Amino acid sequence: MENTTNTTTAKPVRINLNGAASSEAEIERLLIEERMRLEKEYGIESKPIDHFKRPLERMFTKDERDKVTILFGGLTWKHEKLIRGVLEGLGYKAMEIPTPDKRAFQLGKEYGNNGQCNPTYFTVGNLVQFLQGLEAQGMTKQEIIDNYVFFTAGACGPCRFGMYEAEYRLALRNSGFDGFRVLIFQQTGGLDQAEVEAGLEMNLDFFLGIINAMNIGDIINDVAHQIRAFEVNPGETDRVLEECMEMMYQRMKSKRYFNFNGFVGELISKIPASNYIARFVEQKLSDYYLETIREIRNKFNEVRVDRTKVKPIVKITGEFWAQTTEGDGNFNMFPFLHREGAQLLVEPIATWILYMLHQAKNMYHDRKGLKEGEEAPKPTQILKKLKMYKDYKQKITILTLAEKVFEQEYNRIRKAFDNLPHPLASQLEMQRLGHPFYNSRVEGGEGHLEVAKNIYYCNKDLCHMVLSLKPFGCMPSTQSDGVQSAVTSMFKDMIFIPIETSGEGDINAHSRVQMALGEAKAKAKAEFRKCLDETGYSLEEIKAYIETHDELTRPFYIVPHTKGVVGVAANFVLHVADRMKKEGIKPLKKSQEQFAELN
Repeated sequence: MENTTNTTTAKPVRINLNGAASSEAEIERLLIEERMRLEKEYGIESKPIDHFKRPLERMFTKDERDKVTILFGGLTWKHEKLIRGVLEGLGYKAMEIPTPDKRAFQLGKEYGNNGQCNPTYFTVGNLVQFLQGLEAQGMTKQEIIDNYVFFTAGACGPCRFGMYEAEYRLALRNSGFDGFRVLIFQQTGGLDQAEVEAGLEMNLDFFLGIINAMNIGDIINDVAHQIRAFEVNPGETDRVLEECMEMMYQRMKSKRYFNFNGFVGELISKIPASNYIARFVEQKLSDYYLETIREIRNKFNEVRVDRTKVKPIVKITGEFWAQTTEGDGNFNMFPFLHREGAQLLVEPIATWILYMLHQAKNMYHDRKGLKEGEEAPKPTQILKKLKMYKDYKQKITILTLAEKVFEQEYNRIRKAFDNLPHPLASQLEMQRLGHPFYNSRVEGGEGHLEVAKNIYYCNKDLCHMVLSLKPFGCMPSTQSDGVQSAVTSMFKDMIFIPIETSGEGDINAHSRVQMALGEAKAKAKAEFRKCLDETGYSLEEIKAYIETHDELTRPFYIVPHTKGVVGVAANFVLHVADRMKKEGIKPLKKSQEQFAELN
């Protein structure tokens, strides 16, 4: 059959098909019917293609700042309180969402997808629970949608953390809050909304304020855990902590930032990079935060401590959210360990920030001489090679400078606390320790850090036991746990226990931790007995000396670390005994039977 149909003209073409005269429209109809019959016969029926498109969302704009409240959460209450202070100081209305509980977990499962990880259900359900609480107080759904936005981090990669944004939107739609705005700050850079007239302006003041809040929150949290373990009056540390966090919150909230919109600001802004230089100089030279930090240090120093209490040090590692949250999301593990007589060594958020900077440097090292979307330069393309090398060195220099500045700022706050908080671990050393067991180029979760921390803190005599907290089914942490068996087989003295968290299972998890903690306690007591015997003094003699020297009962009295000795009590009796010997105090009797009286 000769088809002379011309689809570009309206002129009908007459042909004979099975003896019947047909118009162009009739031919087209018969062709479609025949195509459908053949596709059905061979099982290849075509269907309309409906590609997924991210739903358009009303943006949070600058003119809404006075009436819209920014919600956020997911860290400790200390960090969140300071972040709220920073945002309010920058002119935003802000509010932290309470620590998620089991009801939030159930709401996350009810309104979200199946198969999500523990942090997803807790954080997503927590937002829904908070909004439902606002509705219960009398607000309509539309008022909530108009007057609140949620700000959170986003990512991509192997971890289900990359699905958080979609889960938030799904749960909000299913729970009746369709249209509620979720602002995503991507780990790979920037806020996911138009920068022009954005409601949340991601400028240098914002980033420096958040970094200061993170660092100060990390260090105060560390100090509180160190003091709480040895406080003489139970609950005193937490009371002082709340007072200090309120002081620091008010300080953050009251900060006034230089305005470049005024006459003087306009003159200064004409100088290249003046905005960044001014902020950088202020950050490095200003004592604005340090004034309040010194007051906080003095308040904490009023808490009396007894460092002769034998406490096993438990280092907390694992997946970021599970090792950070302080509620049902990790079975309330921190207060449980404290009640069980442990001293906690928690992980600062600063470690995660330095890890991301370090991994970015590794990426540029690995791709040196290559550029995405371009072929590698040929041997004769000298100028192209030089340009690529210049770009590479520039990026490495910027990242290295960011690392140095960040560490210096962290250590500046540590110094204000008499260097009592633990220093940040070197990322190069962490890579060196972890890479033989877990390739440092494998990303997802904390990568090689979980393995490296286990080796680092045990080998440097910084803990008796490592507790790794992670969500049930977390892929990166599961990989890490598989590697840890090889690590513990090589380091025989390690006490390592991984705990997978979910919405339920508190009793089982606490029971497992108790068993491992019993071994750590025995290790700490044996260490203390050995050190006490080495001093030649009895425990009563050492305590009597402490009672006459008030500085020894103060939290910020720095106890030297003796190589090979882990526990604070063991290091403390060695130090006190050394002071007693230097003062010529002779032992009355040896302490062979004193240790039996310890609880």
